[in-house]
Amino acid sequence: MRGFKRGSSLTDGNLSLSIAPALTPKGVEENPLFFSGELANPLVVSGGLLVLADIVSSRYFKYAPVGQKDPILSAQGDRLRAECFSACNGVYARMDLFQSALEGEILYGTTNVDIGNELRKSLLQLRDQDRLKFRIGGDGWRTFHSRQSDDGSALTEMLFQRPVKMPDRWIRALGNTAMLYQKMKYRFHVEGMQAKAFIAMLPPATGKEQAGWLTATKNGVVLKSVKGKNSVYIYGLHRLSALKRIMRHVNAVYFYAPDEAGQMMLEVCMPGANITLGVTAKSYEGYSGEGALLDSLSDPKILEYADRIDDVLNFEPKLDLDGMSKSIGIEKEDMKDAIGFLAVSGKLGFDVRENAFFHRELPDDPDRILGDNPRLLAAKKLMESTTYIEDNIWHVRSGDADYRVIYPVDGRAEDAKCTCSWYLRHQNSRGPCKHILAVKMKKGISYGK
Repeated sequence: MRGFKRGSSLTDGNLSLSIAPALTPKGVEENPLFFSGELANPLVVSGGLLVLADIVSSRYFKYAPVGQKDPILSAQGDRLRAECFSACNGVYARMDLFQSALEGEILYGTTNVDIGNELRKSLLQLRDQDRLKFRIGGDGWRTFHSRQSDDGSALTEMLFQRPVKMPDRWIRALGNTAMLYQKMKYRFHVEGMQAKAFIAMLPPATGKEQAGWLTATKNGVVLKSVKGKNSVYIYGLHRLSALKRIMRHVNAVYFYAPDEAGQMMLEVCMPGANITLGVTAKSYEGYSGEGALLDSLSDPKILEYADRIDDVLNFEPKLDLDGMSKSIGIEKEDMKDAIGFLAVSGKLGFDVRENAFFHRELPDDPDRILGDNPRLLAAKKLMESTTYIEDNIWHVRSGDADYRVIYPVDGRAEDAKCTCSWYLRHQNSRGPCKHILAVKMKKGISYGK
């Protein structure tokens, strides 16, 4: 639990957005400094913060407003990144605020940022002619807000203080999104009035579930019942409704999706800032339920490699994995697995448009990573009852039953097969079963693979 020293507030000429003690290149700092300068377009930033606030306080499956958590803020030298998930964990949101929109130096670090209900009300009162000078530090995000109201009155100070607790499922979800988003591919984009028109057509958060193929036409984006060229499938169009907060500032919208229909992502471009939203295949599904990283986590070598990589990370906005692999002396395939381990610990995110990982620093707890993956814990217990038979065939004793696992000599766990009910239902689409994981770990210890 980390607490704010003061609540976020908006007073006459002073907007203070509070942050918690932060992890920086110097370690944990009680009074961090991330930025001091001026915003060129405060309405873009306030609108982006309101988008995050709407999403983090909404449960889109059987819609209901809920108490919000605090977005994660990372300062990465050339940009500020704020990230969060919806209350149902089915929507990921990120705001990137670039150096081009800021007059001042961006430093380095990661923390939580407070955007409570009272501050949200105050942000709604900002107007076009307002100017903001601000400082992001341990004493808050302090902004000198130059504004004169019609009647000459000033805004009243609004304080809201509360503790910070990073939801455990956010850590799991950050890791899963980082790996799953690598499969996203650019499909199409729209600009200008067509981009604004797309956001205008979005149903409200309380609206009825809508599903279909978002398709680019000469008249803009339409939702169709059949797949078209480069179209993107979405289930739960209402989950994008928070974007209406920034509709007037939008220059373009980029659409991404993997080869198989299901998850999708879009990136909304504004002057000096972008908003990225990713949604799960179904409204009732959350990012934290995937098992995409279990294969990497079961390899005994990965923790050592991850530690070596972690030692050289320094809040980079874009990681050069090839250069890092050469400088550290880790093979590319092992590098990929170690990056997966760092992702599941919350240390790395993935930027789809730049096709690159970025570094954020969250408290590291290897025991929590294992605890978040009960299949991995179960597999460790099964290692003693795992026996090699012949021709890549293994037997795993679990309870009163023996399960037969076929594990290719030079293959990965994703190519293995098992006779258990989990494998018969899912194959390896949700990560390998505990019996395959047990074989992989036993094989790694016995043969150094």
